[in-house]
Amino acid sequence: MQIRRAVETDIPGIDRCLSQVLAVHAAGRPDLFVPGTRKYTDSELRDILDDGLRPVFVAVEEDAEPGAILGYAFCEVQDFSGSNNMQPIRTLYIDDLCVDSEARRGHVGSSLYRRVLAWARENGFHNVTLNVWECNPGARAFYEAMGMSVMKTCMEQVL
Repeated sequence: MQIRRAVETDIPGIDRCLSQVLAVHAAGRPDLFVPGTRKYTDSELRDILDDGLRPVFVAVEEDAEPGAILGYAFCEVQDFSGSNNMQPIRTLYIDDLCVDSEARRGHVGSSLYRRVLAWARENGFHNVTLNVWECNPGARAFYEAMGMSVMKTCMEQVL
């Protein structure tokens, strides 16, 4: 397995994984997520792949066909150097991490996560952050097993 930066020919596989993530969230929070959709359109994906502040990593088999990915990690650079109240640090935020349902239990997620950490260290980031939906306890357990801990809690009261 190889972890590399995503390219445009990876979009069909990314779309498949985006749909899988959305299905989990729509099942857990149908009041917020629309079933049968995905987070990004192909046009938005092309823009993200061209954006140096939003690196996307994919896991692929060495001899994979174009678009056949095992999983992805979408990241965003967050720079607090101009903030009045925050330390002048850069954070790498993991916007989304997904392993294709056909590739789970093969260490794809941990390999992607470790690559993101390595890239963040190589590029001088202070930390790596992400959000986990409470309707996805498996994801939370995974991130805790990877060494993450709770930084802050987002609360709601549905009306």
